[in-house]
This record gives sequence, C-alpha cells and structure tokens, in this order.
Amino acid sequence: MTDAAPAPFRNEKALKRLKKRRAADTRFRFYGMSAIAFALAALSLLIVSILSQAISAATYHVVRYDVVLDPAVIAPAGKDKPADVARNIDGFYNLLRSNLLQTFPDVQGNRLETRELGDLLTRLAVLPVAKSVAANPTQIGQEMTIKVPLNDDLDLYLKGAVSPEARLKLGTVEQGTETAPGRVTLSGPNAFKGLQSLISAQRAEVGDAVDARSILVTSGPATGRVVSMSANSLEMDLLTGSAADYQGARPLARVIALPEAQRNVSDDQIAWTLALKDMGRISRVPHFSLLTHTDSTYPELAGALAAIVGSLLTMLVTAFIAIPVGIFASVYLEEFAPRNRLTEIIEVNINNLAAVPSIVFGLLGAAVFLGFFGLPRSAPLVGGLVLALLTLPTIIIASRAALKSVPPSIRAAALGVGASKMQSVFHHVLPVAGPGIFTGAILGMARALGETAPLLLIGMVAFVADVPGGPTDESTALPVLVYSWATHAERAWEPMTAAVIVILLMFLITMNGIVVFLRRRFERRW
Repeated sequence: MTDAAPAPFRNEKALKRLKKRRAADTRFRFYGMSAIAFALAALSLLIVSILSQAISAATYHVVRYDVVLDPAVIAPAGKDKPADVARNIDGFYNLLRSNLLQTFPDVQGNRLETRELGDLLTRLAVLPVAKSVAANPTQIGQEMTIKVPLNDDLDLYLKGAVSPEARLKLGTVEQGTETAPGRVTLSGPNAFKGLQSLISAQRAEVGDAVDARSILVTSGPATGRVVSMSANSLEMDLLTGSAADYQGARPLARVIALPEAQRNVSDDQIAWTLALKDMGRISRVPHFSLLTHTDSTYPELAGALAAIVGSLLTMLVTAFIAIPVGIFASVYLEEFAPRNRLTEIIEVNINNLAAVPSIVFGLLGAAVFLGFFGLPRSAPLVGGLVLALLTLPTIIIASRAALKSVPPSIRAAALGVGASKMQSVFHHVLPVAGPGIFTGAILGMARALGETAPLLLIGMVAFVADVPGGPTDESTALPVLVYSWATHAERAWEPMTAAVIVILLMFLITMNGIVVFLRRRFERRW
C-alpha cells in the first residue's frame, strides 16, 4: 500500500506565503488598535485640558455686605422713582464701599489704599441689587444683606491661580508687640526657623531675586508683611488686624513668588481679602450666573445666556430652512430626476460645495443677505441663512446615501401592488431611509453649531448685553463668544472660555445622542 500523496498546496513556498499573510493580518490589527488608542488618547487629553480650566469657573467667590439702604444715598429727593433707583449704580456702590471702609478704618485718609480697597468690588456688580430694590421699594431704609462677586483677580488669588506661593505653618508666637505705628515684632523660641530655612533655600536657588518677593504672615484677621527675621523673632509691617491676634497663635506664612509690582493684586488687597474670609464674609459658591447673565466687560459678571439663546435661535432658522430643503432635494435627485448631463452637473457641484471652506459662505452671506437684501446685522436670521447654505450639501449627500441604502425590492414591491411612484417613495422608501436621513440632518446641524468664521463675517461678534427676543434681534453665538473671550488679555477669561467650550460640547453631545437614539429606534436590518 503506497503512502498518500502530499497536498498540492502544502509545500515550503505556500507555507511561507501563509505565514507572511498571517503576519500582515497581525500587523494590520496592531495598526488599527494603535490608531484607536492614539485617537482616544488625543481626545482624552483635549477633554482633560478643557475641564481642568473650566473647573475653576464652576465656582467663584462672593462677598457679603450687611448695609442699611439709606434713602439719601440710593433714592435722593427727585430721584426716588423705581426707574431712577435701578439706574443709581453709584449710590449702591458707595454704600458697599463705605461698608468696606468701616471694616478697615485704618485705610481712611490714604487715597491709594482707599482706591485699592474699593477695587475689591466691581462697580457694575451692584446692578442686579439696584434692579431688585427698584422692584421692591419697601426695602429702602431697611438693613439688607447683599452678596456680590469678588474682584476677578482676587478670586483667582484665592483659587491659587495668580502666583505660585509656598505656605508654611510657623511655631507658636509667645509675644507680639507693636514697636511703632504699623510695625509689629513677633517673638518665640525657634518659631521662625522653618521660614528662615525656606527663604535661605530659595535664595540659594534663585539668588537675590527672592528678596523682592512678598512674605505675608497671617493669623486670624491679621496679616503682616515681613521686613526682617531671625530664628526667634520676626519684624513686619501690619496690614490688617493687631499684634494681639498673633499672641499665642501659630501663624501661617505665605511666600508669594511674584513681586508685588508684577501682580494685579497688591499685598494690601490680599490682606483685606484674607481678613474678610476669616470674618466669614467671603464664600465660594457655584457660578450659576455663567448661565443666567449676559456678556460683560468684567469676567466675574459675564455670562453666556445671550450666546446660548442666540445659538438656539440661529439653529432654529438653520433647521427650518436646511432640513426640509435638503431632504426634498435629495429625494428629487435620487428618485425622480432624469439621469442626464444637467443632473450630473448638479450632483458634482453639491459634492464640491460640501468641501468649500466655511468662511466663503460667510463672505457670501455678508454680500447677499446684508449688502443686497439689507437684512439686520448680527441677527440670528442672517446667521441661520448662512449656516443653512453651509449645511445643505451635507444633508443632501447624507440623505441620498440613506435613500440608496434602501433595498430595490421595497420599491419593486410597492409598485407591484399598484402604488404610484410618489406613493412608493413617500409611503415606503422614506420611512425606511428615515434614520439615515435624520442622522445626516442632525450631524449637519452639529457642524453648523460649531462654526465661527461665517458668523464673524456677518457681525455676530458684537458685544451683546441683552438676551435676544427673536431672530431679528442683535445676538451672538457660543462659538463666537468662545473666540471673543479667548482674545481678552485678563487671566480670568481663560477658565470662563473653557466653561463656555464645555457648554458648547454639551450641546454637541446632546445632538449626537439624538442621532444615536434615532438610529437605534428606527433602524431596520436587512
């Protein structure tokens, strides 16, 4: 009996080719997994970067003022009508500033310190209070607790975002004496040895530049600026409080990295803020005003409400125009249009329009809608028209792809039972293609929501202090607000910009969630 003949493909060359093919398959899977991992890592890095900045804007510090609403200040004779009270911002501001001067009486008589103390409070921060009192005039003459935002620079300082600082708990102070007006000496055995070692280490690291740094020592409401020190004694200028506040306490030393001349907040302002915080008058609260206030020139007072409403109005105009026009255009081109040279040209141009930069649509909108038709500038109506033109190609292409995916048997069956062409399309084909059409429409709307360049060219970058009441009112949009706030020089705008980006991403996630829901709800598998 002879041995079985070897398989014709089981030879050295065939096995070598099989091994190479399997190795290529393994490499392809590795490349695919690497690409997915890289994309997820980049997305995670982006999200973490945005959220790390936005977290700071999620809360802010407010200051409590217990004041008597003096009629002579906020409602003087001849200006006591509700409308006059609502406009009397200076009167309310002076009340709160006077409260600060009463809290820190040593400041009176020094014009520079008086101005710096008044800077703890932004003048326009009292506008909501003025409107509230004007709406309820019975409060005039009574004592009222008012809470207004802290100055944005000091708010950032309390959040640790102004300047790096080293904090060190000192030893027990046995004696604190006032050696001269405004000059205090603290003493205690080895109470300041740790601070002396810290300054020596910093001086060895950065040289004599450390001498320009501010060293503040705080105990309760008292804060002093160090002038000289040794292991057992410390001399400083008293900024707030008294020498008695240090007696028997273990004060906290703050070594602020940036010199006072290079900061937007002075040592005095830091001392006043720490004193107010020790009194319980400063609290950190959720920043709901970011969603309830409109834009402002001050970061602590600014909000995104006008931009949110403007984006919603713009999207409504865009959806009202782009979705029905895009769907009916795709239905006609795919189901009813004759196959000739004209339809081929139309299809090619639709595909080309989908790749046109968005700024071109902005130029078109500025020339046609603003220049030729004379529509109102900075209005959601114009923004919606421009974004509708931008979105139409995307909706048409996605809708045609959804219609092509419907099996031909659906059309044949409908025509076979006597349905007309129109009935077969609208009663049978469109319901089956509906999930894909809705997906394309909402994805097109999501793209329009994030566009900035077209809206800039039609003037929606304007400063808007009021919530738009309709599509023809002056407005702005979330992407434009992000651009506008990102160009401001103040440090406080950075977390505010990141917070608005988070709001914009929430809108996009919501729209994409609707896409997933519609697809899973209505999709049919064949």
